[in-house]
Amino acid sequence: MKTIEQLLESKNIRVTAMRLLIYKFLAEKKVAVTLSDIENAFEKADRTTLYRTIKTFEEKVIVHQIDNGTGITKYALCEEGCNCDIKNDLHLHFHCNNCNETICLTDHKIPQIKVPDGFVSENVNLVVKGICDKCSG
Repeated sequence: MKTIEQLLESKNIRVTAMRLLIYKFLAEKKVAVTLSDIENAFEKADRTTLYRTIKTFEEKVIVHQIDNGTGITKYALCEEGCNCDIKNDLHLHFHCNNCNETICLTDHKIPQIKVPDGFVSENVNLVVKGICDKCSG
């Protein structure tokens, strides 16, 4: 198991204190988070630094972006070995209509979807909406 520092370095990301803190914050969450969630957790940090860190993590495939249909983008850590490849690494997301949390269901992969000739897939996003296990129990 790689340390956070080793993971960042393996993706050619310079290790900084803020990047380590944001990674640890995301790793502790069991749900996807918004940029506002990150800003609230790091109130004293510069918003631009937080945004750039998330964008760098996204570009280097450390986090993936989730559009859960609410109009607010959320972010979650990628699994180890994920390349966010449209053919191999897609999984379900579950959005709870009660608590508004969005959860990655990484054990539930999205099957490859063949589009007609001439069409080019750039993104696939499958969100199941309902009531999560915490709210339904």
